[in-house]
Amino acid sequence: MSECKKHIQSIADYIDGELGPELCSEIEEHLKGCKNCRLMVDTLRQTVILCKDGEREELPESISSKLNEAIKRRWEKKFGKA
Repeated sequence: MSECKKHIQSIADYIDGELGPELCSEIEEHLKGCKNCRLMVDTLRQTVILCKDGEREELPESISSKLNEAIKRRWEKKFGKA
């Protein structure tokens, strides 16, 4: 789990191809053995593709706030406060 936390902060840059080769190799090695991180990377990649290809839909503020709070609570429950 501590190894996962170490890489989570770099995942977005990894997906965007903005990391150096050494850190990319380190993350790729971690992904080979970590199903949870691999799933997160695959899901994030698909989300990026969908967001780039799709039309933007604005959520009503009340739904957006509730969704953001739910995601934050879930994240903190699983990984602790950042």
